Formats: sequence, C-alpha cells, structure tokens
Amino acid sequence: MKKTTLLVIICLNSLTLFAQRIPKPESYFILTTTLGDLDNDGTKELVVAYNTKQEDETYESIPRELRIYKLQNGEWMMWKKSQQALYESQDGGTMGDPLEKIEIKNGILNITQSGGSSWKWGHTDKYRYQNGDFYLIGYSSTDGKICEYFVYVDFNLSTGKMIVKKEYENCEDDDQIVYKRQNETLYKKGIKITLQNRRKNELKIITPKYKHQIYIAMKYD
Repeated sequence: MKKTTLLVIICLNSLTLFAQRIPKPESYFILTTTLGDLDNDGTKELVVAYNTKQEDETYESIPRELRIYKLQNGEWMMWKKSQQALYESQDGGTMGDPLEKIEIKNGILNITQSGGSSWKWGHTDKYRYQNGDFYLIGYSSTDGKICEYFVYVDFNLSTGKMIVKKEYENCEDDDQIVYKRQNETLYKKGIKITLQNRRKNELKIITPKYKHQIYIAMKYD
C-alpha cells in the first residue's frame, strides 16, 4: 500500500511540473526544454533554450539564450540565464542547427552542440551548480575530417585532468585506416568558467608533448 501511495504522489508531482506554462519572453521562440533537479533540493528545475527571435526566409543567424527556472507558487520563475552557453542558429555551418541536445543527468546539466562541413566539430559542456552558480566541470570534444585526422578531448575541470587523443587517417577503397595515434595526458587546474561567461574570453591550451592546440573557449561577443 505504501509503495502504491508513493507512486501516486510521484506521478502527481510530475504532472504538476509538466502542467505549468513554459515561459516565453516576447519575440522569443522555444527550441527545447528539459526537467531535472539541478541543486539537489528535491524539486526539478526547468531548462529552456530559446531563439531570441523567430527565424525567417533570410536565414539570418539568430542569437540564443538558455534560461533555468524554479517552480514557485505554481509558476516558473527565472533563476539563471546565459547568452553564451549556446551558439547562434547558423553556427553549425553546412551541418545546420548546432544544438544537438540538452539533458540533465545526476544533477549535471549537459549541453551538446556540433557543426562543420567536411571538417566537423562537436562538444559537450557539463555544468554543476556549486557556490551559487553553474560551473563548467567537464568538457569533451571531437573535431577533424575523415581521411585526415580526428582529435578527441576529455577534460575534467574539477580535477584538472585532460586527455587528448589524435588519430591520423587515410582512406583506401572507401576504408578509413588509422595509421598513427598520439595520446597525451596533462593537468590544467584552476580554470573557472560559468554558464554566464562561457565564451567571454578565449581559452587555448597547448599540450606539452605534441603541441596540440586545444580551444576550450572561443571569445564570443
């Protein structure tokens, strides 16, 4: 009986969360939403990605905004926002919209974006709420070109550990063949990037062994 009652309460709480009207500032257009507990208070927050205006036939690149809402007295109230966490609508290049997905896993906000043409790029930012703000705690990326090379980066900003792998390829009879690999591990501690200042300053790390240039942040006005 207790299990049944608990299940009913959980279902009702979920329905209440989804029943609230998703806020939409004037002229904004909702791209995607997700729910999850980001500050470990037992209540889910709402994350919304917006275009700051409606797309039209001109295919103008539109700035985007990420907002995080808390549920207060039955309404979603804005808690945090950022205009630097998301790329603009045309920043994916020929690959199209750069925004792949936004999700919350184990209290961590994950944002995945990608783009390019023959040369492709993609990365996932992981943010954790701590000390009153959302800090970047993880960054993983892939970039390169088929039959040329691919660089894979896994950076734990909390520990400072960065793993960089580069695979050189050539193609024969439509088969991709990796003919050389470079693996490197380094430590870069003390980097503090928040959701609000994600691309305020350029952050380039040159690896000590192979001199790979890794851009964790590209300045974005």
